[in-house]
Amino acid sequence: MTDGSPHRDPATPQEIWEILREISSAQQETERRMQATDRQMQETDRRLQATDELITRQTRAADRRMVELDRLFNGQWGKLMESLVEGDLVGLLRQRGIAVQHTVTNPRQNYGERRWELDIVAVNGEEVVVVEVKTTLRVPDVDRFITRLNEFPELMPEYASRRVYGAVAYLKAHQESDVRAERLGLFVIRATGSSASITNRDEFTPRTFGPRSTTPSRQ
Repeated sequence: MTDGSPHRDPATPQEIWEILREISSAQQETERRMQATDRQMQETDRRLQATDELITRQTRAADRRMVELDRLFNGQWGKLMESLVEGDLVGLLRQRGIAVQHTVTNPRQNYGERRWELDIVAVNGEEVVVVEVKTTLRVPDVDRFITRLNEFPELMPEYASRRVYGAVAYLKAHQESDVRAERLGLFVIRATGSSASITNRDEFTPRTFGPRSTTPSRQ
């Protein structure tokens, strides 16, 4: 008695070998495709790595150029700014009633564990004007300079008995830093391509620092 299923004869050896060959061929094709995929992934990784290395080299080269430009700008251009301001400084301060006798550029000294340097110091027998020179003047520059002026009698004790004034000189002012400087009692000097000028109002009264310190009223 049968269960109704169609009768199949056992596979012949030839049929078995044919099935095995098909399985083997399929496995080989799968391995070939996997190897091709691996090669493509390796090539992609190689290209990505080469791209990363190129970007890194370009970034480092750009960083070096920026450092060089920054050194040139802040070094050479800063020296040019200082020379420009110092050249006009005596006449500008004399117009404001401060008879400068001589100026000193870049005085520097160790103060405790700190090393400090000033840009320009203009001096007469009774008064000293300390000038901070910036290509772009920013509010934090003004605030730091005020701190430095408060320390000035200790930084340069040879001038401690004189009236000490502060001035900021700049090519460009950021976020009304020049307005803040005047409100804090500093002379404000704007440098242009060929000269410099004091931009404080005529009624401006400078603040003095040190033993004779005074704070101007807010205007």
